[in-house]
Parts: sequence; structure tokens; C-alpha cells
Amino acid sequence: IVEDVPVYPVATVPQVVEHLTGAQVLAPFDRSAVASREALAGMADFAEVRGQHHAKRALEVAAAGGHNVLLVGPPGSGKTMLAQRLPGILPPMTLDEAIESTRIHSVAGLLRPGQALLPVRPFRAPHHSISDAGLIGGGTVPRPGEVSLAHNGVLFLDELPEYRRNVLESLRQPLEEGTISITRVSAALTYPARVMLVAAMNPCPCGFLGDRIRPCGCNSHQIQRYRARVSGPLLDRIDLHVEVPAVPFRDLAADERGEESVSVRERVVSARARQVERYHGSGAHNNAQLRPGQLKKYCRIDGPGRTLIEQAVARLGLSARAYMRILKVARTIADLEQRDSIAAEHVAEAIQYRSLDRQVV
Repeated sequence: IVEDVPVYPVATVPQVVEHLTGAQVLAPFDRSAVASREALAGMADFAEVRGQHHAKRALEVAAAGGHNVLLVGPPGSGKTMLAQRLPGILPPMTLDEAIESTRIHSVAGLLRPGQALLPVRPFRAPHHSISDAGLIGGGTVPRPGEVSLAHNGVLFLDELPEYRRNVLESLRQPLEEGTISITRVSAALTYPARVMLVAAMNPCPCGFLGDRIRPCGCNSHQIQRYRARVSGPLLDRIDLHVEVPAVPFRDLAADERGEESVSVRERVVSARARQVERYHGSGAHNNAQLRPGQLKKYCRIDGPGRTLIEQAVARLGLSARAYMRILKVARTIADLEQRDSIAAEHVAEAIQYRSLDRQVV
């Protein structure tokens, strides 16, 4: 844990002797990533997901830019399966990130006996019956909540409209600031809460709006009331709204194996490296963390792209915050293609990931 001191991992005393005598040269421990190959290999793999190429592409974009994402689709379409595989395509935790996350889990008493560090990014999936104190932390003796336990990892909220309104609204501070402030008579505490939010919901109360086989029995008023359980300000803080339709039988029965997480992770790591270099000294580490004043400098769009986003804002009635989300996502898509400027095709793909901004008819 002491910085600037090389550490050489060995299994036996003879290895130490051979290293000191020069008979065997040992490689120092790589401090930049603490996840072992075994830990990463044991994670759920993207290749296990049948079909859903659009949703998998959206999650790759989300991982590459650190964006929050909402998956919208009928029951059984694979929303939970997709979310569970997101940590496997995120960049491995650095040592500093591992120490931060481990400290939180230690305070909560969640470390296994003898466990020194969390080897992979946390994935937390609280039930929709959770209280606001359980989600953001608190209690008579303040404890970190699920948001803080997911720090540097993924917070998955399934059946998003089923959470109580006050619980969902409590997410606005951590999603915007990356911290949770808890004030009690005895003390005031601040917990870290920098997470990627992945939420999932049905498109309507019955769940089958837009399904090719099963008809939807909901009218437009019921659909609007159902979606209104999630407030506009919270939806504006979610960068990608992704449709996840039912998987066709031909995709379920196909023998072809999808792309493995390790391949996707390589592209994500490359895109993140571009962002770290670009934003050095700016206070941001990825595209999702860009502040409004930084968008003009870092998210330059060509002429056709600007025309396209102007038309989308006018037709969809997008809020200013939604417009900024589109710019950030388009910047990430360009980074995945190793492009310095944002083109019209990047903007077009980013606009596709705002499905809930479209009117229900």
C-alpha cells in the first residue's frame, strides 16, 4: 500500500534467493490494477447473452464513458442478465479505487474473513422495497447504504417504478456529486458514492408495449402514469435509455457464441485511457463527469452533426440536461472509434439512446 516502493510477489523462499542472486528475475507487482485474472475470469460473461446486440452495444458505450443507463423492455427480455455482466467490461479497479471500496465494505462489516481488498468492482442490486436509509445510508448509528457500497462499481435497480418516490429522489445528489451527506444530532458524515447506475423497467404496466407477439392492454394514460413514477429530473440524470425487446427464438436457439467480455473490455479500457489523457487536470476522469462549462471545449461537433442534434431537440422537446447527455454520449462513441471530433453518425447513435423522450401515442 506504500507508494513508490516496488513489491515482488513470491511463493517460496528459494524464489527470493534466486531473485537476489540474479538467477531469476521477478516482475514487480502491477499497482495499476488489483483484479487477478482468476477474479475477472470468474465474472459473468457477455458471450452468454443471446441476441440483444443493440443493448450490448449500449452497455459498452455506457462502460466506456461511465454513463448511467436505463434498460426498458418486457419481462424475460434479459435486462437483469445484461446488467449483471456490466462489471465484467468495466476497466479493472486501480489500487486506490480498491482501497476506497474496501474501506466502505469494512465499515459495513461485509468483508470475508482474511479478505484484504475487493478484487473486482462492486455490484449491488437492492430490492425495490428498500428504504431511503437503506439506499443512501443512515440509521441511529449511521452506516453506508447501497449507493456507497456500490462506490466505484454498479448500482442496479430492477423494476425502477416500483421503488418509493422519496427513495428514488434521494439518488439525485449522489448521481450529480458522487457523495452522500448524512446529518444526525451526533455527527455529520459524508460517504463516497460514485457509481454507475443501471436501472431496469417495463415499458408499461403490463410489460408488453411494443411486443411483436403479446398484445399490450394498457392505454396511453396508464402508460404515462406508470412512467411518471420516475421523475423527470431523475431520468435526465440517466444518459442512456435503451430498449431491450424480447429475444427472437432464432437468437435463443443459435449456436453462435457472442463476443466475450474480455474483448469488449479492451475497447472500453482504450476509450477510458483517451478520456484520462484528455481531461488531465480538469477535474473530470471520464465523459460522464464533464461539467456544462466543459462541453463546448471537449465536445466539438461537425456541421451535419450539429444540424442533426438541433432537429432532435426541436422534435423531441428535449431538456437542456438531456441535450448535454447526448453530447457526452456522442463524445464516448467517438472515443470508442478513436476519433478526436464528433461526427453526425456519433450524434445519431447517441440520440437513439433517449427512447423515453419520445411521446407515447
